[in-house]
Amino acid sequence: MFSGQRQTEILRIVRVRQTCTITELAQIFSVSDETIRRTIKPLIRDGRLLKVHGGIVLPDRLDEPPFPRRMIENRPAKQALALNVAERVRDGDSLIIDGGTTAVHIAQALLTRSRLTVVTNSTEVGRILAASNGNRVFLAGGELRSDDACAFGDSTLAFLRQFYVRYAIVSVTAIDAQARFMNAHPADVAYALAAFRQAEVRVVVADHTKFGHSALVHAFGSDAVDLLITDEAPPPLAHLLTESDVEIVCGAADDAGSGVEDDADATGPADCPSA
Repeated sequence: MFSGQRQTEILRIVRVRQTCTITELAQIFSVSDETIRRTIKPLIRDGRLLKVHGGIVLPDRLDEPPFPRRMIENRPAKQALALNVAERVRDGDSLIIDGGTTAVHIAQALLTRSRLTVVTNSTEVGRILAASNGNRVFLAGGELRSDDACAFGDSTLAFLRQFYVRYAIVSVTAIDAQARFMNAHPADVAYALAAFRQAEVRVVVADHTKFGHSALVHAFGSDAVDLLITDEAPPPLAHLLTESDVEIVCGAADDAGSGVEDDADATGPADCPSA
């Protein structure tokens, strides 16, 4: 295929998908990532495409809510973390899951599980899991946020208090150098804290880009967390967390479909070094 033809087809694909990564385009056209970068370079220079972290979008997408663009940012890392979550969760488990892009990737990975009971404030997470494998999904009501279609407010928190689950799984905006977990929105902090109160195991899922900086709202300290699932934790921060008895799991899951039992023979993701 000539370069001009490939450019036309790339524009068509991005219009349909709204966002696309370099790797996805390379797979579609059976060429290298570098070939795709050379192909789209004139389109970016002419303003017909815009490059964002992790992929490309159409120029008019930048005026829309950022959630679709965030879905492609650090996508490989988030998918790897989601597979680790799915490896830890067993068929029949109960979970509270928050909203956001990481939660959507987790929901997609949990399609390998069955008979889950899921409580969530995310309409997208609910949509993914409700019709699959005998799952039961309880969707919290409240005011719907335009960015990510998540419910929030007092009625959402009251809804959570009806349930007690095995895992509460939340994401954060940042984890600072003192191992403080932070979020950009007070409503997300309130949801995370409410979820933790209703769970046996409190889980934070965060990729490496969350470490070493702060966000608007302090959510909770390391004493509120049982398990951190990440792709890479800076050793000083990992040391602080493990001193607070936070279990840290790093790296890609070997097999998201295998399940993880509680016995010593189970094979799970690798632990992060703590020093």
